[in-house]
Amino acid sequence: MRRPAMDTRTPTDGALADLRLRQLTSATLPVGAFAYSQGLETAVELGWVGDLPQAAAWIGGQLQHSLARVEVPLLARLMAAFSAGDRDAAMHWSGLLLAMRDTAELRAQERALASAWAVLLGDLDLDDARTWVDLPQRTALALFALAATRFRIAPPTAAQACLWAWLEAQVSAAVRAVPLGHTAAQRLLYELAQDIPAVVASGLAVADADIGAAAPALAIASCRHETQYSRLFRS
Repeated sequence: MRRPAMDTRTPTDGALADLRLRQLTSATLPVGAFAYSQGLETAVELGWVGDLPQAAAWIGGQLQHSLARVEVPLLARLMAAFSAGDRDAAMHWSGLLLAMRDTAELRAQERALASAWAVLLGDLDLDDARTWVDLPQRTALALFALAATRFRIAPPTAAQACLWAWLEAQVSAAVRAVPLGHTAAQRLLYELAQDIPAVVASGLAVADADIGAAAPALAIASCRHETQYSRLFRS
């Protein structure tokens, strides 16, 4: 009996967009995000984070008070700029994010990840991504927004996925730095993930003039991590 030919038709837009989004947030994405702790390693060194409740407070606090007021509203504006083909606006919002990174370490991380994203997305046939490789205003968030726009992912969905990827990376860092057991890490993901929909909703409602957040402890930890003697994570 002859085998039927394989159906090579393109899936529906929604199905393909969902699969693309899963790829963009995969822990296997070769951009090097696992190499950074974003101040968490020094928070552990200083005794600020030493167990599950303290890790939840540190990570959850950033989610509620920083990402909600910076990453989420800027992601929405970046996606709108890319959708409109407005490169100047995209560079403006990306440059604003970079200016809000308080330390040399955090700015270096943003640029390094952005360059890796640009090369990767270029290899995935998003040719315009490569033009961001060496831009002074490049950020990882801008490249994520570019990919999400090209893959026809709705901004609220993209924002939820972006926060999930950040949360998963922070919990992974906590497993290594605190350290947390794997079951405790899953509990942390389970508890904090339930805050993401509300964080996205509040972030999408932030006006242009209100974008911004203050995270003094994070800035202090990041500054001190730049010269910390013993480190698991990149500075």
